[in-house]
Amino acid sequence: MAADWLGSIVSINCGETLGVYQGRVSAVDQLNQTISLTQPFHNGVKCLVPEVTFRAGDITELKILEIPGPLSSRNSVDVQQTESSIPGIGYPAGTNQNGTGSSSSRHPNQATPKKSGLKNGQIKTKDDECFGDDIDEILDTDFDFEGNLALFDKAAVFEEIETYERRSGTRSRGTPNEKPSRYRHDENILESEPIVYRRIVVPQQTSKEYCTDAGLVVPSISYELHKKLLSVAEKHGLTVERRLEMTGVCASQMALTLLGGPNRLNPKNIHQRPTVAMLCGPHVKGAQGISCGRHLANHDVHVILFIPNFVKMLESVTNELNLFSRTQGQQVSSVKDLPDSPVDLVINCLDCHENAFVRDQPWYKAAVEWASRNRAPVLSIDPPMNELQQGIDAKWSLELGLPLPLGERAGRVYLSDIGIPQKVFQEVGINYHSPFGCKFVIPLHST
Repeated sequence: MAADWLGSIVSINCGETLGVYQGRVSAVDQLNQTISLTQPFHNGVKCLVPEVTFRAGDITELKILEIPGPLSSRNSVDVQQTESSIPGIGYPAGTNQNGTGSSSSRHPNQATPKKSGLKNGQIKTKDDECFGDDIDEILDTDFDFEGNLALFDKAAVFEEIETYERRSGTRSRGTPNEKPSRYRHDENILESEPIVYRRIVVPQQTSKEYCTDAGLVVPSISYELHKKLLSVAEKHGLTVERRLEMTGVCASQMALTLLGGPNRLNPKNIHQRPTVAMLCGPHVKGAQGISCGRHLANHDVHVILFIPNFVKMLESVTNELNLFSRTQGQQVSSVKDLPDSPVDLVINCLDCHENAFVRDQPWYKAAVEWASRNRAPVLSIDPPMNELQQGIDAKWSLELGLPLPLGERAGRVYLSDIGIPQKVFQEVGINYHSPFGCKFVIPLHST
């Protein structure tokens, strides 16, 4: 009897996951409990494959939309029976999983004849299972495939299918999965505008360029242009005091990270306070180091500040020393008072861009010799770009605003944001877009 239904047009509902299929019955396998449709449509969209096969367990509901000519001449009882189900697909279409027919409420007075054959008096035959309930309904008109197809937005449907496949990790047969179903922690699943890697343009190119972790190019600038940039910023209100404070905060944040961050600086490790030696000269660069030392001392770091005694110092240096004296930090003026045992970190602010005479002073030579003997890692803040002016080799160097073309003795280069507005950069001829993102200190890599 299964062959009688070949050519019928049916609608098969396979639930929310697989959707609804329509097509013409091409095969019914009673042994394997499968039904095949040719020229199938899936949710109103024509399938790419010529034939699909369904198992009985996947079918939630089956409706017959068109019956072949020879079957239409049967009596009404036969038609009702045939529309309810097709032999060989497990349970009648139009019924729930418990076998209760959905059409019984529509035809309460109709009696449906059933075959009385029982196998061993207990088990119904497959025909009894298929023809045992009432019919669902019969459509008087043919199913309009073209009209139904026009109601669907193909692009939206395929986009929905691709989204589901990416989330579930599945893929359609014969359709390559163009995007990975899983993304790494550093991959963005949202499409964004392409990155412009050269967003900072300086009026005069130097011999050295850097790049950030994100690949953004950060060109270096000459000392004259850097000095002019700070001067224009000061004219607009970014005073030396404000610049010193910003530099001290950024440098102390970097130093705290180098010292171990939360793994080293927490209440449970008060017996292992890190020790930092600040080597500062009597100039603005030294004042930057004193500001950094004050912030480190405020974070429970043992700070030993070395600065030589001078009869008269710059006002910025005097102000920073006055603030530092209110902390628990220790100030010394002789190298002999520096610790003999290795410290955790040396922060070098001895050098100056312009006053080269400081390198000839006895206190400078003694401090350089102590740092070499102590063998602690060195962080230099705003070092001079001339390697001959650097008395101490650094493991890390922190630049301000834009980097200078530093040499190998500067170690790994970092850049800090000291709060220079974008229009100040433009005023000195620099086309500037911030490379910092969500951070105030970023690493730079030589290109």
